[in-house]
Amino acid sequence: LSVCVTVASQSELKFHYTVHTSLDVVEEKISAVGKSLGDQRELYLGLLYPTEDYKVYGYVTNSKVKFVIVVDSSNTSLRDNEIRSMFRKLHNSFTDVMCNPFHNPGDPIQSKAFDGIVSGMMVQTG
Repeated sequence: LSVCVTVASQSELKFHYTVHTSLDVVEEKISAVGKSLGDQRELYLGLLYPTEDYKVYGYVTNSKVKFVIVVDSSNTSLRDNEIRSMFRKLHNSFTDVMCNPFHNPGDPIQSKAFDGIVSGMMVQTG
């Protein structure tokens, strides 16, 4: 049992590191694009970087909300336009949650509709 926990925590730590590293790449891309193109409404950043295990994609809204999608590197069925579509769905669902007058900004998202969108994406990519 302790071996499983150790393997799970190592995998979790590696995934955590991958996501945090991707946020650094997002910041670099935002500053590079911002200087050359001025302010845009939304930014699909595309593939941030591939690793041995994952492909990491990024998206930034006009309000600087960052979304990251991590896909298993062995998944070759997803194309760039499908990833872009996933980000659009995620962004639309996130906007619906934020526009809910009963949601307090800063509170964890507790929306069955949002959870359904995210779960559907995980099934699609899995």
